Amino acid sequence: MEERHNSHSVSKIGYHIVWCTKFRHPIIDEKVEVVIKNTLGQCCLTYGWKMTEFNTDKDHVHCLIEAGPSDSPSTIAKTLKSMSAIQVFTHFPKLKGQKFLGTGLWSPSTYYGTVGENIEASVANYIQNQKSKH
Repeated sequence: MEERHNSHSVSKIGYHIVWCTKFRHPIIDEKVEVVIKNTLGQCCLTYGWKMTEFNTDKDHVHCLIEAGPSDSPSTIAKTLKSMSAIQVFTHFPKLKGQKFLGTGLWSPSTYYGTVGENIEASVANYIQNQKSKH
């Protein structure tokens, strides 16, 4: 994890954020994963965050995000979830009609874990190996 400097603070803050599809529908295949990853990467660039790890399984997303002290984890997750849902439904409009009619793509629940520099490698390894667990 890198130190982040601004005019009033220096920080090293990382969040392991996980969220699931609504109703745990297993809709994340390779094509959907690429759209999600690209969208999250673009959001992180736009907002000044850094996505150091990313992986998915069929029904959930894991990411490791570095952010500044003024960025709350709930704001980060809401932004990433909303922007990725828009892009997934734009690229795969049939999903909205088949599985998510009248609802959002993502469950309202989210897991947040803080990551210090001493356990960053362990969390990164856990995220990288998500697909091999099933």
